[in-house]
Amino acid sequence: MESTKTAMEAFEKLEKVGEGTYGKVYRARDRATGKIVALKKTRLHEDEEGVPPTTLREISILRMLSRDPHVVKLMDVKQGVNKNGNTVLYLVFEYMETDLKKFIRSYRQTGDHIPPQIIKSLMYQLCKGVAFCHSHGVLHRDLKPHNLLMDRKTLMLKIADLGLARAVTLPIKKLTHEILTLWYRAPEVLLGATNYSTAVDMWSVGCIFAELVTNTAIFAGDSELQQLLHIFRLLGTPNEEIWPGVSKLKDWHEYPQWKPKLISTSVPNLDQDGIDLLSKMLEYEPLKRISAKKAMEHPYFYDLEKSHL
Repeated sequence: MESTKTAMEAFEKLEKVGEGTYGKVYRARDRATGKIVALKKTRLHEDEEGVPPTTLREISILRMLSRDPHVVKLMDVKQGVNKNGNTVLYLVFEYMETDLKKFIRSYRQTGDHIPPQIIKSLMYQLCKGVAFCHSHGVLHRDLKPHNLLMDRKTLMLKIADLGLARAVTLPIKKLTHEILTLWYRAPEVLLGATNYSTAVDMWSVGCIFAELVTNTAIFAGDSELQQLLHIFRLLGTPNEEIWPGVSKLKDWHEYPQWKPKLISTSVPNLDQDGIDLLSKMLEYEPLKRISAKKAMEHPYFYDLEKSHL
């Protein structure tokens, strides 16, 4: 651990801004520099040797990933002790004032659509950040608008909450599928696949893309079954022909048979290139789903000024 000062000496807590899967998040001021930061407080499992190696490994992964401009920057790690004498870690991140969920909501409330060039820029930044994580063997597994932080003025987008990231190369205990928010969850995860790939993140990216265009979630299910049925209603009920191996997945059942509709029926105000890219992200077979790196080369992004992104 780096700093000698405890988190409480070094930072003035301003307010609680959220409750993540891993603990509380505070907006705080760095007493030394006056800079506003986000403090993520994480309880550690009690462990004789202090900070567990898995936590240290996660932190070094986060640190490595935060070299990318589209991943929220981990600036420091401080150790503290709570009232019960347990070790707490404070992860110090750069502070971003808003997120994509709030950004979309602000347009929904006024009844406006997000301008197409802004959508394009946000999507490119998202694909770029995801491509960087994937190239380092890290899956996010919980991409959703709430986890995409934004600067309203520059429209810079950064991926946050990589707390669930596991380097793909680490031995993975059976991945439970209780992790992702249902709306952005890939069909293979909903169907009980346990050895999933970077394609799960690309499905989420596709769902986020559609939501940026329409201001509403494309598949808003309130249970795993409902979520699958929403997907099947638009994309057609999958079968062995469309998606080899699908009926062997652990949670596969016989489902109502729907024929695929055109994606444009759900996302009417997206141009042809956009629809083409979206359909490649919402491809049933994970091996056929477009990668983040390939997505960045798609014609949809040809007219985007990329130099500053």
